[in-house]
Amino acid sequence: MSKSEVAGLPVLRDGDVVPCCPPITAGELSRADAEEMAAMFKALSDPVRLRLFSKIASHPGGEACVCDIADVGVSQPTVSHHLKKLREAGLLTSERRGTWVYYQVAPSVVAAMAAMLDLRG
Repeated sequence: MSKSEVAGLPVLRDGDVVPCCPPITAGELSRADAEEMAAMFKALSDPVRLRLFSKIASHPGGEACVCDIADVGVSQPTVSHHLKKLREAGLLTSERRGTWVYYQVAPSVVAAMAAMLDLRG
């Protein structure tokens, strides 16, 4: 892909959202489901990461350039570290466009986390 090309991202519709884990009220979580969800919640347990995640999720268009979200009260290398942790936990996706990296909340992650915590199960 050349620097001038823009990759298309898949668009999920409501019917396409598949939670990673069953609701907490559906029964005991499997070890794998618990580890997957714990990694996501652990990544969000840091205030800087939670602010970055919030900035990206609420950014117009659903994606944000790192240049637009870096003002969270820590240095740029620390922002990069936190964004890496969010990506590793599966909460964010990223795409390099020229010299900038654009971040987006991973498709269906928020819905999956909400479904897992839904007590109405």
